[in-house]
Amino acid sequence: MASPTERHGASDPAPGGVPTLPRALDSARAGGTPIAVRNPCPQRERRLRRLPAFVWALPPVALLGVFFLYPLFLVVQQSVQPDTGGTSLQPYSDVFGSEAFREALGTTVWLAVGATVGCLVLGFVLALVIAFVPFPGGKAVARFIDVFLSFPSFLITLALLFVYGTKGMANGLWTDATGAVEGPFQFLTTPWGVLLAEITYFTPFVMRPLLAAFSQIDTAQIEVASSLGARPARIVRRVILPEALPALAAGGSLVLVMCLNEFGIVLFTGAKGVTTLPMLVYSKAILESDYPAACVVAVVNIAISVGLYGLYRVVSRRVGA
Repeated sequence: MASPTERHGASDPAPGGVPTLPRALDSARAGGTPIAVRNPCPQRERRLRRLPAFVWALPPVALLGVFFLYPLFLVVQQSVQPDTGGTSLQPYSDVFGSEAFREALGTTVWLAVGATVGCLVLGFVLALVIAFVPFPGGKAVARFIDVFLSFPSFLITLALLFVYGTKGMANGLWTDATGAVEGPFQFLTTPWGVLLAEITYFTPFVMRPLLAAFSQIDTAQIEVASSLGARPARIVRRVILPEALPALAAGGSLVLVMCLNEFGIVLFTGAKGVTTLPMLVYSKAILESDYPAACVVAVVNIAISVGLYGLYRVVSRRVGA
């Protein structure tokens, strides 16, 4: 004989004919038809739905303003406040008129452009091999690229120093074999060493979107082109490359912006004659304690990065990236 509680849970509906929560849960456990449960706070739900959209945007906007926009505003403000006091554009005229700034700007641009071109060429070739040339361990290599993206830039530079540095393995083997005082590999402390380190580190940032784009290509198109007598170079140029252009644009623009703001690679290579805009900010702020000049260089660096990003958005929208 069932208890009063069991009889109530089995037969007594809630007022209005809507089952109570225990009965709805029992019905769900029994595999029966789902039964709607009465909302305990319908008025509260209606009030939340009536809230304007800007109310929901206030918390993230406030966090963005406190942790990003306000520090950025302080940098801009400091750039127009010379050490003599007051508000003036004198720090901008002093920095723009200096030879050190012009050299740093030119070095930054040519290193960023050179590294981007190198990453695009090398990344496209390596992605082609991984995606379309079957070989043992191909999937493991593709997964390693994802892991490589999480490595800090100074770690790759440190690895290059162990191999090609002044006291690295390559120079050590040379001096042991020939008895020379020093080895022939001294390029890491030059702009070419910085360029090599940046290409080595940033190439996977081009390969990752390319591999994703290659995975969407219909292999039937390649098979048809091959059956019609098209050579591999023609297949790459006419079939694969058009599909890869949006991914190349995305990866190349990302590498360009990151190279413009790269600091760790230049610092760890020890290239004393290579001064980029981030290195100039470090030099002005830390070594010379010239904070207005450092903020001016930082503002210029930010403006270039934002401008390149805006240009990328316009171009990608037109090409359908």
